[in-house]
Amino acid sequence: MSHYFGIDIGGTTIKIGLVSEGGEIGVRRELPTRKGADPTPVLQDIRMTLEEILAEEGLERADISGIGMAVPGPVTDDGILHGTVNIGWGDVALGQLAQKVIGISPVCIGNDARVAALGEAVYGAGRGANSMLMVTLGTGVGGGIIQNGQILMGESGVAGEIGHMTIDPYETESCGCGKKGCLEQYASATGVVQRAKRLLQEGDEASSLRHLPRMSAEDVWAAARGGDVLAMQVVDFAAERLGIALANAGYIVDTERIVIGGGMSRAGDFLLNKICPAYQKQVFPHCRNKEIVLAALGNDAGVLGAAALVQKGNGKHSEKVE
Repeated sequence: MSHYFGIDIGGTTIKIGLVSEGGEIGVRRELPTRKGADPTPVLQDIRMTLEEILAEEGLERADISGIGMAVPGPVTDDGILHGTVNIGWGDVALGQLAQKVIGISPVCIGNDARVAALGEAVYGAGRGANSMLMVTLGTGVGGGIIQNGQILMGESGVAGEIGHMTIDPYETESCGCGKKGCLEQYASATGVVQRAKRLLQEGDEASSLRHLPRMSAEDVWAAARGGDVLAMQVVDFAAERLGIALANAGYIVDTERIVIGGGMSRAGDFLLNKICPAYQKQVFPHCRNKEIVLAALGNDAGVLGAAALVQKGNGKHSEKVE
């Protein structure tokens, strides 16, 4: 049986899984992400963890068919990672460096949102669809597109970055990317909380959110589900903006299925029941019955997608889905 390591490198933690050819995670590990300009210390931490797993499972390096890595930054098809804002890395041939430090090859890398989409396409909610757009609603808004059997990366590695689609060109506040009016400012967990706080400051209407010591997006969605008027205004606004973005994306890639993931997807059908009408309002009539579903893999999407990246890439810096 072939084994793969799927590694999801985040700004705070690194998730590692020993993944079978069928997509089962046999061993899981999580470790903190060291910040700094040089990725070598992080790769050394990963190497030590992989060595521990191999020893515990009675495996040799030769038993591993490859390593896939999901990274929080744009990746071009030559395997170059073009910076990670949350960690501090600049442009680096991360796959080649990882092969040198860890001593297992091949190593394939991909943007974390696109890799999560790959995981859902191969093992989760996108399974069986020829094309898929995945949107991850978390601290930010990420995205990934699978079209005609492969991840669409684009010339600069940013295809699918739906979170930075301009939704409001008249916005005065800046997004974390430096632009203004990005979808991420309205439909991310951060954006939802910020809007709720703004409405609370601007008015004095009663709301269950008003006296929370630390508000989360989950609190806002729960309050909306319970009928809180102010919370409903916030989630309706977020859903409207997301509907605009999904419709605009559809005019360009027109995927068979749309998958909604990320932490806010835990709002479940309540979230879908907000998003679907907002999308249908904005899109051509013959596209209104697009299948919009919730992601199925949860926190495993990145690890499984990373493993699928090397499985399907045949050892190249490729994100092809066969």
